Amino acid sequence: MASTVVGGLIGQAALADTSDKRIALSNNYAGNSWRQAMLRSWEKVTGQAVADGVVAAADAFTTAENQVTEQAAQIQNLILQGYDAIVINAASPEGLNGAVAEACGAGVVVVSFDGIVTEPCAWRIAVDFKQMGKDEVLYLADQLPEGGNLLEIRGLAGVFVDDEISAGIHEGVAETGKFEIVGSVHGNWAQDVAQKAVAGILPSLPDDIVGVVTQGGDGYGAAQAFNATNRDMPIIVMGNRHDELTWWKEQKDANGYETMSVSIAPGVSTLAFWVAQQILDGAEVPKDLTVPFLRIDQDNLEENLANTEAGGVANVEYTLEDAQAVIAGAK
Repeated sequence: MASTVVGGLIGQAALADTSDKRIALSNNYAGNSWRQAMLRSWEKVTGQAVADGVVAAADAFTTAENQVTEQAAQIQNLILQGYDAIVINAASPEGLNGAVAEACGAGVVVVSFDGIVTEPCAWRIAVDFKQMGKDEVLYLADQLPEGGNLLEIRGLAGVFVDDEISAGIHEGVAETGKFEIVGSVHGNWAQDVAQKAVAGILPSLPDDIVGVVTQGGDGYGAAQAFNATNRDMPIIVMGNRHDELTWWKEQKDANGYETMSVSIAPGVSTLAFWVAQQILDGAEVPKDLTVPFLRIDQDNLEENLANTEAGGVANVEYTLEDAQAVIAGAK
């Protein structure tokens, strides 16, 4: 996928009859680096689209807490404000369905991404989160043929993404038959939360933790928690954050430390924007679209780290042409 935004959007977008359309982003949480990068990508890409006259507005709204009721009220407010489309990163796959159905009934296009919704009238853009979790275990099985004890760091409780990645991890453990998950904590996809949670559970766990399976944003915090003990450093799967990649590079240079890193690119918000724009423009778009997750391995760590801003996340932003290709590929 392209990593830059095509300026002066000529062609289908410039000719599109969406110049008077208003698109809103409804986001349920902004308390980690991934969500901050997601919002920056949205602002960058949609700001250019507004400047180019592709749409009239593309405003972002984030709820104060990760609460279904609060986000549902936000969506209802966006309907009343007359937005033509609402792009949603949802607090719950089912909990927002009433508000989403209300939006659809009012003629509003609803596109969910990352945290998707199950209401049939909405569109969904997601990676195969279950496969992402399973791939972590398959990687550890290759690196650790004898298996061993694993610590699982989960994401934000009650969110679709957390449930799916965890299900994939457990499926991988069952299929490989090499590992046992001896502890599980919620890190909320944030390194400070993860560090505290891991430090809290480590004293109750066996000494021989060989691997840590994660969901993104928690790898560096886990490393700091292990570093504060006299335990051996396990293989910690990273989540594409700059602090994680930096620590990995330092360990790789110092002692040959090997791991992998995987996450959905925060710029998927920009793909959701273009999909909403295309639907408003009359394009036929399948209800379910899939994008690949972004994986970093030992041999391309340095390249990806160099392209990731401090405090940010390895990312890709999407153009109109990228969105059209994803749509075409799903038909």
